[in-house]
Amino acid sequence: MATYQLFFAPIGVAKLGLPQATMMIALFIIVTMGIIAVTQGQRKIPVQYAKRVVGQKVYGGQSSFLPLKVNYSGVMPVIFASAILLFPQQILSQLGAAFALPFLVEFSNNLLQGHWMYYTFTAALILFFSYFWVSVMFKPIQIADDLKKYGGYIPGVRPGEPTASFLDFIMTRLTLAGAVFLTIISILPDLLLFQLSVPPRVAYFFGGTGMLITVGVILDTMRQIETFLLQRHYDGFLKKGRIRGRTTSANVAIGEAASDKSVMQLTAVMVIILLVGLTAWAVRHFAL
Repeated sequence: MATYQLFFAPIGVAKLGLPQATMMIALFIIVTMGIIAVTQGQRKIPVQYAKRVVGQKVYGGQSSFLPLKVNYSGVMPVIFASAILLFPQQILSQLGAAFALPFLVEFSNNLLQGHWMYYTFTAALILFFSYFWVSVMFKPIQIADDLKKYGGYIPGVRPGEPTASFLDFIMTRLTLAGAVFLTIISILPDLLLFQLSVPPRVAYFFGGTGMLITVGVILDTMRQIETFLLQRHYDGFLKKGRIRGRTTSANVAIGEAASDKSVMQLTAVMVIILLVGLTAWAVRHFAL
């Protein structure tokens, strides 16, 4: 409703026209595409597996790659940075008011949105938590040991410790790029809102934590749907080499019926939620 009134305001009230609406939609699509590109972006490290002869069979000799994501930590650094910045601001504000210390009150006000100190600390915390998350979740030594164990190696890099150092070197630079991206996306709406006096409903078209979370959830949902469809496809592929007996056919039919039933239930729930949302919007729109 608020967005609707932004473009279709009553006569005598300032509103945005068609060119502004077109520009907003175009910039919104560009920012969304940028978030998807960086979220899905990865550096593919080539991996070669040596050939092994076991009896009369030859194993290995294949080429693969090791995907290293640009934004390995996702949206977690932004959430941690925003949450942690709330505590010192509230504590300093309360202490300054309780003990009549104006400099504490002034310092706490500088930690609010719209002040350069807030954005400086936000950028520093996002950078710190990006590297902290990668240091906890990414294990280059373990990856190097697993590659060496199964006969894999990175072309031009010796197995073992040199491989771990190489992976750590690559991931350090990818994490820096991901942290800069997260900082820009999280700070850009506030800069437009407070520095350029852009209306908030327009400023948040250009990113923010909410868009990062929304895009991440949508991409994760799409991956889960794709995994479900691939599982159904592979089940059908494997059934071709299976001896078709009465028991096997019955079990397959029951499994397919159960899967179809689950899909129908999920579809029904989504349709009900959509209808409830449309009904609430219609009641609110026409009631006003």
